[in-house]
Amino acid sequence: MLLCLTASLIHVLMVFFHVAPPNPISREFGRQVTAWVYPLFEQNWRLFAPEPESVNRQISARTAHTAEDGTVRVSAWFDLTAVDNSAVEHNVFPSHTSQNMLRRAWTSYSELYGGGDEPRSERAVMMQKYLRNIAVNRVAAHQRGTFESIQLRVIARPIPASVPVSGPAAAGRPAATTAQAPADTRLLPWWKVTPDGN
Repeated sequence: MLLCLTASLIHVLMVFFHVAPPNPISREFGRQVTAWVYPLFEQNWRLFAPEPESVNRQISARTAHTAEDGTVRVSAWFDLTAVDNSAVEHNVFPSHTSQNMLRRAWTSYSELYGGGDEPRSERAVMMQKYLRNIAVNRVAAHQRGTFESIQLRVIARPIPASVPVSGPAAAGRPAATTAQAPADTRLLPWWKVTPDGN
């Protein structure tokens, strides 16, 4: 009981110092606070000022395994986004993990890496490992056999903006949509899968 109370108090203090304005304590212990909060307890204000998604992303993974004869076998693409979508669809109480974990991991990765794949900070390396571990866990749960490497592909399709239809003829008709923009595909490098997940 005392251990739970202590852990809860530490967690509340760490999150408080993460969201609080800069102060002497958060400046001195900023590294420890950041290590505690990211990536699992990230705080943001999107609940109060949401930014609707403007892009549909399909995140897929494929794996590579080196056989005993030295040949490398690459699997077909496995749609991680479809697995999440099926876990949410027709579920009255969908899991936060199913709805957001993969999407938020990708968003954080793309914000830290931009258009490249070279890490520029320790947090970028941590987010790359986090994204890789999510993909490895999801693929391993649905695919038989072992693999030593994993690669992700992200296909981003812009959501077309709705154009309201006006006038008497518009009654009962759905809004028209603008022309579909082409999809943008990003192929990430092959990442090694280590036995300890790091």
